[in-house]
Amino acid sequence: METAFSALGLSDALAFAVQEMGYVQPTPIQAQSIPVVLTGRDLIGSAQTGTGKTAAFALPIIQRLAAHGNLRCLILEPTRELALQVEEAFQKFAKFTDLRVTIVYGGVGYGKQNEDLRRGMDILAATPGRLLDHLEQGNCSLDKIDILVLDEVDRMLDMGFLPDVRRIVQKTPASRQTLFFTATLPPEIASLASWALRDPATVEIGRLHSAAETVSHAFYPVVASQKFDLLQLLLEQTEFKSILIFTRTRMGADRIAHRLQAKGHTVGVMHSDRSQRERIEALDGFKSGRFEVLVATDIAARGLDIAGVSHVINYDVPENAEDYVHRIGRTGRANNTGDAFTLVTEEDVRDARSIERYMGLGVERKKIEGFPYIYSALFDDKALAETAAAAVKPASRLHRGARR
Repeated sequence: METAFSALGLSDALAFAVQEMGYVQPTPIQAQSIPVVLTGRDLIGSAQTGTGKTAAFALPIIQRLAAHGNLRCLILEPTRELALQVEEAFQKFAKFTDLRVTIVYGGVGYGKQNEDLRRGMDILAATPGRLLDHLEQGNCSLDKIDILVLDEVDRMLDMGFLPDVRRIVQKTPASRQTLFFTATLPPEIASLASWALRDPATVEIGRLHSAAETVSHAFYPVVASQKFDLLQLLLEQTEFKSILIFTRTRMGADRIAHRLQAKGHTVGVMHSDRSQRERIEALDGFKSGRFEVLVATDIAARGLDIAGVSHVINYDVPENAEDYVHRIGRTGRANNTGDAFTLVTEEDVRDARSIERYMGLGVERKKIEGFPYIYSALFDDKALAETAAAAVKPASRLHRGARR
């Protein structure tokens, strides 16, 4: 019997395995990408977070590889967390095949990675730096790569990985299929795409600068000295399943986490100074419900598969409007609703306006009844009205207004 996934060209066995995992209908990115990838054509894909992008390339890749052989598929990810998630997804999707999947990333020893590479793998998820180490040591070769996936490429640009990515791409056969996923396409990335891809199909789901329609937004004006008190009151007055709190700095994340723990909350912390074991424990604890709150820097803003986040709170307004969209994309995923609260101080007003211009919508300013606010110009009615009115600008100006 044909299913929604077999109608896209997936084999009955793979479509059944997907159905067994609870997938009923393909998401738009899956419906448009899977048939293209199955044909072997290059692809540029963009979609909002939480739309099933990993399955959009993993499922057709598994079908194309079919059975165990050489190392034929490489997926490059900017962070170890993303690489771990992709490897986990491939393991699940490929469980009814004899395909072998592994992962290499920094921050841990080489032992198991060397052992897996020697044993022979079909699919490799990797971060650029550690993969280059393995290539230089002769632990693996990319000579047989048939399919190359460059995922979260704009994030790789932000982290300075594009030179490493170019070095890796040059080590793969020119005849490969290349799949390129990015939320935005600035000139540096457009240049990489034109160099790495051949006649690609393009799949674009939604406006690149828009936030998910399932998310409700609110800005909470407050003076800097009262931010934590307001955060604490928000947590007390909000019915939440799980909350993800973003800060700009690693020290800020640690400080907020310690203060929340002192108030009786169960809290995990994620930032780049935490060890890999600590980061995995924080993410797993948050996913399982052991931690009700996860405090993180923007390392958790892009791509992390965290289902069921009911609220995102921006303790610090991000300087880059794109990062706001990525942060709040952790909630309101897969057609669920979510709330995004942002604490806005006088120093944040310009960044808050940039976010509104970027998204093309005004965000409601809210005050909590009974909170002993210290007076600020933030609460001047005229100023609030002007701020909200400044939000809706022509879309063609949004990208120019987003960065300072």
